[in-house]
Amino acid sequence: MGVFVYLPLVLPLTALPIARLAEQHLHPRRAARLLTTVAVILASCSLVCLGLLVVVGTAQLPGNPLPDGWSDDEVREAVPHDAFAGKASILALVAVTMACGFTLHRHYRFRARAHRALAGLPDGGDLAVLPDDVPYAYALPGSPGRVMVSTAMLAALDPAERRALLAHERAHLAGHHHRLLLATRLAGCVNPLLRPLQAALVYSTERWADEEAARATGDRRLTARAVGKAALISRPDPRAAAVAGFAAAGPVPRRVAALLGPVPPDRGWPPALTPAGAAAFVAAAGTTVSALSALNAAVALYLVLEAATTPL
Repeated sequence: MGVFVYLPLVLPLTALPIARLAEQHLHPRRAARLLTTVAVILASCSLVCLGLLVVVGTAQLPGNPLPDGWSDDEVREAVPHDAFAGKASILALVAVTMACGFTLHRHYRFRARAHRALAGLPDGGDLAVLPDDVPYAYALPGSPGRVMVSTAMLAALDPAERRALLAHERAHLAGHHHRLLLATRLAGCVNPLLRPLQAALVYSTERWADEEAARATGDRRLTARAVGKAALISRPDPRAAAVAGFAAAGPVPRRVAALLGPVPPDRGWPPALTPAGAAAFVAAAGTTVSALSALNAAVALYLVLEAATTPL
């Protein structure tokens, strides 16, 4: 397998420049999808290579559950430089599995509890108004998804601002932002180098929802005022943090400033001769090399194991 098995574990570094530049120079919808795609592919390649190293490490252990041929001296001699890393990767895979399991458990446990709590409320379509003196609003994904808003939040906004706030939260549901956020959070569990993409994605999804709310209301200044006021008075429900970051409002001053500016251009790819274009190219190249390296390492290990298990 050689060095190719280790490349996907460090190539997520190539995605870091695009994490910040995408949110500044791309339409937030395209930035969110680009960041999620890059994070998922890089995390998948990291997981594949970690699994390959686990096979190598397990083959070194006495009494391992692998087929007998996989533990032959030929296999050990073919991958001697991967022996230590292979054993260490067993612990790493256990840690990754536990982190992903904990994230999924938190996410779906809160969703189940929240939907059970909604069972006692009158049917209000996709809007659930909770009698609470704490002002908050967030989107709760599910079947169906609901917009959760407290009476205190509604009382603090005028009717036009309420429409902007509800349009923002409905945009989260319509765009399935919870899936993008959860996928990126799991990617960060697989490879910690991908965690900076989470903050960039939270901002991009919030900006995406802001733009949808501005389009729905037809007033960017009104939407900016609603976003700023809601952020100033809100006290996020700590339980909602389990829903893949929906409780986070992102950098509010930057969001307000973006809403007070022109509509961002909805182009598919940033111009090549710009910092964002160069960063996107580096991220795409790193993702491609990561995928090819994972494939190369998988084929190399398969050939080694196939040769060891094939009788002469």
